[in-house]
Amino acid sequence: MPISLALRGTHTRDDRAEAAWQEALAELRWVDAVFSTWRADSQVSRLGRGDLTLEQCDPAVAEVMRLGDDARASSDGAFDVWLTDPDGVRRLDPSGVVKGWAVDRAIAPLLALPGTDVCLSAGGDMVCHVTDPDGEPWVVGVEDPHDPTRLVARVPLLRGAVATSGSAHRGGHVVDARTGVPSTALASVTVVGASLTSVDVDATTALALGVDGPGWLRSRLRTGVVVWADGRVETVA
Repeated sequence: MPISLALRGTHTRDDRAEAAWQEALAELRWVDAVFSTWRADSQVSRLGRGDLTLEQCDPAVAEVMRLGDDARASSDGAFDVWLTDPDGVRRLDPSGVVKGWAVDRAIAPLLALPGTDVCLSAGGDMVCHVTDPDGEPWVVGVEDPHDPTRLVARVPLLRGAVATSGSAHRGGHVVDARTGVPSTALASVTVVGASLTSVDVDATTALALGVDGPGWLRSRLRTGVVVWADGRVETVA
């Protein structure tokens, strides 16, 4: 997926900014090597096949699995890192946890740049940070899944994260883990909060829950925007 970075302030194009950017990219490459379901040699692929035990993996794998367990419990099983394919085969895929978690880790060296505002994006999910609490917020546009040329909302952020889960660019890839069936009631779900790890999981879960998604977000005291399959836009607050 595309990774992009925007910087404002003291360090934008100097050596210190470049070093922090390269450190962030190195973290993301490490995460890919450990967690990619597309790489047969990744620890997650080997764990899923039974070639490794969880204790033999990097401790970060256990951390992600714990986050997946928490998400499964809070969603009554709609979100799960273990998915059942149409042929009945269960496979390990923690990608719904890993993306936000990875970006939360990767932004750390960028946040260490003094006097510099940061916006780090991975596939459209973003972590934003403004050093001055009275400074200019980053403004994140929420794309209309039915018409990518227009926005359904604009989200000003000083410090926090925005995650969107939907079918506009990748098709119906989010399934209710209890049924294995892709969600069709909602076209996209955007959630705003302090941590990209948590809002990314919650956006994915709400999309998987379909008609129950907005109510579930409210039960979690979440803020966000839901676009229904019929084009209706609903604000959750």
